[in-house]
Amino acid sequence: MSNTLPRSHICITDEIEAYSAQIASEVQGHRVVHYLRDDFLIEDARAVIAEAYISEEREKFLVLGAKSFNVVSQNALLKILEEPPRNIVFVLITQQKSALLPTIRSRLSMKKLTQGSQYVPLELSLSTLELSSLFEFVKANERLGRHELHSLLERLYRQAVFVESMTLSKEQLEAFDLAYRLVRLNARAQTLLLALLATFLKPVPKGGPRHVR
Repeated sequence: MSNTLPRSHICITDEIEAYSAQIASEVQGHRVVHYLRDDFLIEDARAVIAEAYISEEREKFLVLGAKSFNVVSQNALLKILEEPPRNIVFVLITQQKSALLPTIRSRLSMKKLTQGSQYVPLELSLSTLELSSLFEFVKANERLGRHELHSLLERLYRQAVFVESMTLSKEQLEAFDLAYRLVRLNARAQTLLLALLATFLKPVPKGGPRHVR
């Protein structure tokens, strides 16, 4: 599985927290340490370096997200980004490429995500999902091909995390992780979506509603 894990990189996006959560979802079973700040300072860099030198048997992901990284903190990270300890993966997230020094940018690959303003929310509420809405949504999307289904999973994730500002449970994160894997195996859309969306249904109390006299 390790060859499918994200490698060290920089992500330019307005949605820092959402991308941080996405990384955690993609690497279920691996340790993820988040450093999300408005301003990333030298004390944050020192904490990252200390964590990086704690040995791990499997890949450990250090996610550094901030609107600004000051020059001193970036210079402190240069050596460890160039020669990371064994099994350490760095993910730097910020809103503007210019927030990072050229020397930082030269050490990691970079990708830029589509900005949230271009995203069209789904006509489905995950935070208040009902069984009828679940079945209607699955029925409408049961014939999607692999690539279309992968895109729909991305939209569902974005819908939950930053459109509805949900904090996903461990069960929901694991369901997304499994869904992404099943898409690659050409699983049926109906089966995959039912399993994923079922984790968003609120449990019905045993015995149904209670009446108080």
